[in-house]
Formats: sequence, structure tokens, C-alpha cells
Amino acid sequence: MLRLCVAGAAGRMGVAIIQEARAKGIMTVGATEAPAGPMTALGTPTIGKTLRQLGITDQDTVIQSSVDLADALKDADVFVSFTVPVADLVNVPIAAELGKRIVLGTTGFTPEQNRQVTAAMSGKVPAVFSPNYSVGVNILFKLAEQLKAFPQGYDFSINEIHHTGKKDAPSGTAKKLGEIVSNVRGYTKTVTGREGISPRQPQDMEITALRAGGVAGIHDLIVAGPNEMLRIEHTAFTRNVFAQGAVYAAEWLSKQSEPKVYSMADVLGLV
Repeated sequence: MLRLCVAGAAGRMGVAIIQEARAKGIMTVGATEAPAGPMTALGTPTIGKTLRQLGITDQDTVIQSSVDLADALKDADVFVSFTVPVADLVNVPIAAELGKRIVLGTTGFTPEQNRQVTAAMSGKVPAVFSPNYSVGVNILFKLAEQLKAFPQGYDFSINEIHHTGKKDAPSGTAKKLGEIVSNVRGYTKTVTGREGISPRQPQDMEITALRAGGVAGIHDLIVAGPNEMLRIEHTAFTRNVFAQGAVYAAEWLSKQSEPKVYSMADVLGLV
């Protein structure tokens, strides 16, 4: 039986991942939270409570402080983290040194942080690192590569909408989509907003970000020419879509032996 250790276990994504895993018969044998992580409804820390006590699943796995990650990882096969960059710059090297496979879904890394966290996994353990674990979004990435067939005179733009609690903007998914489009269309500059007199230039890749309510995630790719427009939109109804993909990635990863950093395209057989 596959066994997971989930970081940020009492957060929204952590809970979704643990519940999705349990529904598939996968056990969460390790769980961590930051020392100043979320509180229970009664205002007490979640650290020290079991998943059962918190109403997450029917398991008696105790949530431990992230400073005790090595202990939480002891019986796990795969470490799953959708937290924050500063945490994973510490946690990912620990998991890799312990030989644990890694599913990493944290976004908001700077280019240098991205390099550091990738280097911590590469050549050490099999790992999946993706800005988005939705099956539909990763197929959208693949579709975007085919849009190079549009002739000159068509402009590409991306708009994304997320909940008000999301910290990074544009989203990691929008950035990834923008990188793909820029590669196939030759864009050299990303524009994330316009104000005043600011006409679009031929080298511009436009990405806009909106934050509203509880939106789980909407990504809209727009291709517009002088006489027509193509729009491809992906809408996530709930965070469960990302949890579903993360658990699917963990299952796939458990069968891999080459110590390299894979993408969701690898997991889905899109490469």
C-alpha cells in the first residue's frame, strides 16, 4: 500500500490531498504543519492533533511540526507538498536526502529558488514538480504547443482568476502557459498590466491576473486575429481537481526508479 507524508496537512490543499488519497485506499502516515500553522475551530493549534480528531479522515496519524519532518517522513513512500517556497527550500532537501519520492506543487518560487529546489531533487530521487496538477490544464499546455500553426497577425493573451487568498500573481500555471506560448510565438517580453497610453507591441506576451472570492482557478488562453478569435478556457470547480492530480502523480511516481525531476506531462504520457 502506498504511504504518503503530506505537508500543510491541515490547510485546504493538504486536507483535499489526504481525503482524495484515502478515497483511493492510500494511507497518510505522516503529516506536518508549520509551527505557526492553522488553528482548530476552538482556536487551539492543529499540531499534536490526529487527522481523526480534526475530522480530516478516519486515520489516527498525528500532525507534527514541520521542524520534525524527518520523523514524519519515517514510514512514508512519497512526500507531498503544496505549501510555500520558504518552507520547501528547507523541506524538499530533507525528503530527498532521506530517499523519499517527492510530489511538489508549491508555486511562487523565484527563478533562483526554483533552481535550488530542483537541484535538491535532481539526481537524488524520482520527483514530480508541476505548477498545476489538473489533468485538463496539462492537456491545455500540450494544446498550446500546437498553436504555432497560427500565422503572423494573431495575438496571444492569457487571463487567470483565483481566490483572494492566493499570494503569487500571475499564477504559476499562467506563467507556464506564457512560457509555452512565448517559445512557439517568439515573444520576448511579458506584460502583466496596462495603464494609460500603452499599445501592444509585437514582442509582448500579455498575462493578466484577477483575485476574487473563492475561485479555485480559471485560466483563459485567447488567440485573436483581425477577423476571428479562439478562446480555450479551463475552469477548476474545486481544489479537489489538483488533489486528484497530485495523488495520481504519487501513484505514478511510486513505479519510477530513475532519480530525476518529472513533469505532469510525463505522468500523463504527453511527452
